Amino acid sequence: MWELAFFTASLGFTLPKSTFPTIETERLLLREITFADVPALFEVHGDHECMKWFGVDPLVDEAGAQKLVEAFASWRALPNQGTRWGIQVKGQPFLAGTCGLFAWNRGWHKCTIGYELNPTMQGNGYMQEALRSCLAWGFESMQLNRIEAQVHPSNASSIRSVERLGFKREGLLRQVGFWGGQFHDLYQYALLRQEWCTSEA
Repeated sequence: MWELAFFTASLGFTLPKSTFPTIETERLLLREITFADVPALFEVHGDHECMKWFGVDPLVDEAGAQKLVEAFASWRALPNQGTRWGIQVKGQPFLAGTCGLFAWNRGWHKCTIGYELNPTMQGNGYMQEALRSCLAWGFESMQLNRIEAQVHPSNASSIRSVERLGFKREGLLRQVGFWGGQFHDLYQYALLRQEWCTSEA
């Protein structure tokens, strides 16, 4: 899943004061990402294969993963807030992956979804379960009308994921991304509130 280059860290960082919106599903806990998650984040974000379609180059050390924790937390302090959840399987101590909503345009009632999952946790339906809750929270709590996703044409598993959730492919964004030393095309997907409400009814 491609991400915008939305990872910014600042000196003297402190966690936002707003309450984090923890979500519980049948098998998962979607909770705040903390510095204790740095090793698990680096395991994914430092892996070249895992980051192949993510939209940024792999991290080179755990210091980069620490800055990532700070960046995710900083989204909550922005005027147009974003939220990134850590995905934890109940009964397991480590982070399985993350998912979130970012680049929120309040005036247009839209934002972008992003996600990634440790390869060892794939194939169990965890991401679908997490994203359904993430989408429901966005449409309900953020009053979104449209949630977008940009997916690399070669990322077959992510294409299947968003299409199972009801996202519609709207076109191809030509050479819109740049990572790994080259430009990348991305499919533009979107899910509208009316489509989500109909599918969940």
